[in-house]
Amino acid sequence: MQVSSLLSRKEIHEHHHDHEDDGGNCGHDHDHTQFTLITMIAGVVFIANSFLMEWFGGTDDRIAGVSAFIGAIILGYPILKLAVKSILRGMLTINELVAIAFLAAIASGESQIGGYQTAGIVAFFMLLGELIETRTAAGARASIASLVKMTPTKARRIVGAGEQEVTASELNVGDVIRIRPGDNVAADGIIIKGQGSINQANITGESLPVDKATGEEVFAGTTNLTGVLEVEVTRVGEDTTFGRVRDLILAAEQTKLPIMRIIDQYMGYYTPLVLVIAGIVWFFTNDIERVVSVLVISCPCAFILASPTAMVAALASAARLGILIKNVGDIEIAARINAFVFDKTGTLTTGELAVSRLAPQGDLKPAELLKIAATAEKFSNHPTAKALVNLAEEAGVTLADPADFKETAGRGIQASVDGKSIVIGRAEWLRDNGVTDDFESKVDLKEAEGYSLLFVARGGECIGWVGLQDATRSEAKEALADLLESGVRRVAMVSGDRQPVAARVAAEIGCSEVVAECLPQDKVNFVNDLKKKGYRVAVIGDGVNDAPMLAAGDMGVAMGAAGSEVAIQSATIALMNSDLRRLPFLMRLSRQTRKVINQNFMFGILFIIGGMIGASYGVINPIVAAMLHNAGSLIVVFNSARLVRQGEELGSFEPESAPAGTDDTAGMAPQPA
Repeated sequence: MQVSSLLSRKEIHEHHHDHEDDGGNCGHDHDHTQFTLITMIAGVVFIANSFLMEWFGGTDDRIAGVSAFIGAIILGYPILKLAVKSILRGMLTINELVAIAFLAAIASGESQIGGYQTAGIVAFFMLLGELIETRTAAGARASIASLVKMTPTKARRIVGAGEQEVTASELNVGDVIRIRPGDNVAADGIIIKGQGSINQANITGESLPVDKATGEEVFAGTTNLTGVLEVEVTRVGEDTTFGRVRDLILAAEQTKLPIMRIIDQYMGYYTPLVLVIAGIVWFFTNDIERVVSVLVISCPCAFILASPTAMVAALASAARLGILIKNVGDIEIAARINAFVFDKTGTLTTGELAVSRLAPQGDLKPAELLKIAATAEKFSNHPTAKALVNLAEEAGVTLADPADFKETAGRGIQASVDGKSIVIGRAEWLRDNGVTDDFESKVDLKEAEGYSLLFVARGGECIGWVGLQDATRSEAKEALADLLESGVRRVAMVSGDRQPVAARVAAEIGCSEVVAECLPQDKVNFVNDLKKKGYRVAVIGDGVNDAPMLAAGDMGVAMGAAGSEVAIQSATIALMNSDLRRLPFLMRLSRQTRKVINQNFMFGILFIIGGMIGASYGVINPIVAAMLHNAGSLIVVFNSARLVRQGEELGSFEPESAPAGTDDTAGMAPQPA
């Protein structure tokens, strides 16, 4: 709620393209990129030399032929090597298509030297395609690869009065490490000395640095920007939040969509089918060049790249924003979600108390009530006191120090402001301190419904009350509206809180369906009922208290999972910060990913069919076929790479501050309405 509305009125208006193992390598081995580049350069030198000898003459054609043959063998070696490996494993893969095309090209042409040159050029373009695809796809997976590169390797462990540099693997729980500006944090831990600004974008996706002070948690893999910190280690190595996130994202990259498993299942029939088609072309045309063209153009790299490149790009885009997707199949599930069920506390709300209503009595103005209450509470550390002081600071109210401040745990405070006695707390606390008027009867129950109440007395008379509630997230209303606009048919909020409290939160964020006073099993039953009605349900919670409900949904999303092993494990998808705008983005990303995959598959199928027809009729020669093969693969890769830029508009989200403590022993407890 805006400060102005509180103070102005009393009323409430409210590609990993390495397919060798699964039989789909396309002649490519991305682990040997440097070797491939050297091979290409050496082979091209010999092929170019043979052309120069032909063009300028002066030498025996046999010498030019030897040069062309050497060049062809050099360029064809990586292709033949993969084909032989596949055969030795008892597999017939598309590696053999490329190898047969290469060998057939050597045998084609009107002259022997022409056949060698054609074979060399075909092999060159196939290898060139490997390099281009590898480099292009690497851009899409940069966000994922950076997780591995950012793994901390060194740490400064404090020993006695000094420090020693050790490897991150040598750290143990309980060690104290010193983190200087510019250092990567080597382990999860709690700050025991110092304060600084931490860049934790690779964990939470937050683009802005987060200020950290004593008692707050830092995560391995994040970067300290300012200040010297001393941190007590709580988790090390693979047990850190960073380690879990990295491993799960890299594991997700290796998972497959159901459609890819189907393609893998039937890919073994593809190579024999193409060989049959090539045999038919040879039978009817007796033209070896057409056969070579058919074999080259039929290499289904564009088709095989259709899904992996899109998925890697989507995972990279999600990882950049702190969205941990543990299985690429979850992206397909997200694209079909049409109902969202939110838990309230900690999900749609921040878990921090905020002042939502100032209700002065008599002629007192809201601003005056705020100043009196905030001044009296200034020395308290209780969440209700912090809420009052924060609101006063936002409103520009100058607060003097109270006199005779006294705090009674669990009940309230006493202080002197401007020479007058101030008492704030529960109704019982005011009566115990001599407030005798029937102030509770003056409270409009409908107006106060859903609030936790603090009463304020001055000089023995109640001068008003303050309504507090768990603050709703600033982006919640926008996020829910965005979900509904994106085609989600149903959005509901479930809560264990009282109906008035839940209803008030729902009204603030624009959620029309509210189920309150739920036990954990009631939440699970609600989700199951939605599924029985045909909805595909996404459940959003904090991942700790909501684990049963998260598991019940078609898709479970844990909010603010950074630092929570339970949250990361319990949910299908984990948001490493609590920005609800990630949810409509996730919906758009999943649907766009599915769209891109469908485009890629359709293009790959039409490209192969069209290319084979053109090659069969002699319209496409082997060299053009090799060039088209590369072009087709690049079109698919570039189309998928568009997904990497998804969600850039969310980069400026400013993270919320850490939730305030709720220890009632620190001060007064709010009076429930």
